[in-house]
Amino acid sequence: MFTGIIEGLGVVCRVHPAHGGLRLEIESGFALEEVNVGDSMAVNGACLTAVEVQGRRFSVDVAPETLSKSTLSRVQCRDKVNLERALRLGERLDGHLVTGHVDGVGKITAKRPQGNAVLFSFEAPEGLCRYMVQKGSVAVDGISLTINACGRTGFDVSVIPHTARVTTLGFKKIGDAVNIETDLIGKYIERFVRHAQGKRDEGTVDWTLLANMGFV
Repeated sequence: MFTGIIEGLGVVCRVHPAHGGLRLEIESGFALEEVNVGDSMAVNGACLTAVEVQGRRFSVDVAPETLSKSTLSRVQCRDKVNLERALRLGERLDGHLVTGHVDGVGKITAKRPQGNAVLFSFEAPEGLCRYMVQKGSVAVDGISLTINACGRTGFDVSVIPHTARVTTLGFKKIGDAVNIETDLIGKYIERFVRHAQGKRDEGTVDWTLLANMGFV
């Protein structure tokens, strides 16, 4: 589990094809004394397991499923990536709960100044945007951001100077692809409601019961 607060940037040093997946070697911009083999690391928002750690370099294996759902299938040597170590129980949750399970890929469609920030517009599949709400949270390349506005196939976020400076969003261009993870809570709610709609036994909370009770 992660928070979406990026700890630093890393640089991809090597990309190895491996049985339909990839092994990436990454040099971290911060010390890795507390990172051990088997620990989780979010790389551009994708939760990956460290399989080798040497100094500031670590290696991760990227499975075919992750490649199919994320931009890691396009990663190249010398690319910069956002890094975050897994959340420790009891630490401050400054962003929002991020699993590191990327839902899909979006694309930057616009960047424009807005006061002291930059307003980013993203295009995303309808299947992802359905879980977004205004003033809700979304993880873009692992960065916890607040949704300013959202529609059927897109959403906007404001990026403050600090976030632009310490993450890859600072040098992303219009047309660039990004990893998107939607809010976990919305997906669970949809699952529960769909289950309730298909099973209206006595005692089940569903839309009919809520309507009869005057809640909807």
